[in-house]
Amino acid sequence: MFGKKDLVNDLRHDLDRARARRDVLASDVTTLTAEIARLEGRLSEERDRRERARIAAEIEAIAKRLAEAARTFAPAVARLCGAAAAARAVVARAGELSGLLDAFADEVGGELDSLMSELRRRAEIARTGETTVRLPPPEPTPEPRHADRVPLLIPAFLRRKEVPDIEAADDQRSSTA
Repeated sequence: MFGKKDLVNDLRHDLDRARARRDVLASDVTTLTAEIARLEGRLSEERDRRERARIAAEIEAIAKRLAEAARTFAPAVARLCGAAAAARAVVARAGELSGLLDAFADEVGGELDSLMSELRRRAEIARTGETTVRLPPPEPTPEPRHADRVPLLIPAFLRRKEVPDIEAADDQRSSTA
C-alpha cells in the first residue's frame, strides 16, 4: 500500500507541475498576443505614413512640373504679345490679338495660382493624414488687369463655325422625294 500512496502523490505532483507550466504558457501567449497586436499597429501606422509621404511627394512633383511649365509659358506669351504689338503698326487687327493674349495670360495666371494653392493644400493634407487641415483660406483670385476693357473680338480662326442643321436638310430631302 505504501507504493500506491507514492504513486498518487507523484501523479498529483506531476499534475500540479503541468498546470503551473500551462499557466505560464498561457501567460506567455497572452503577452505575445499583445506584443503582436502592438507591432501590427506600428506596422500599419508606418505603412500609412509612407503612403501619405508618397502621395505628398507625387503632388509636390506635379506642382513642380506645373511651375516649370508656367515659367516657360510666360516668356512665350510675352514674346507673342511683343510680336503682336509690333505687328499692330502694320495690321490694325494685331491689337486685338495682343489684347486677347493679355487677357489669356491673366486668366491662365489666376487659374495657375488657384491650382498651385490647392495642390499645396492637398499635399499638406496627405502629409498630416488629417481630413481637415487648418490652412489659411485660398487667396481670392485677383480681377483681370483688363477687366475695364471692352470685350475682345475673337479672331476668326478661334470662332465656332456654323454647322448646317442636319435634320432640316433631311426634312428638305424627304419632302422633295
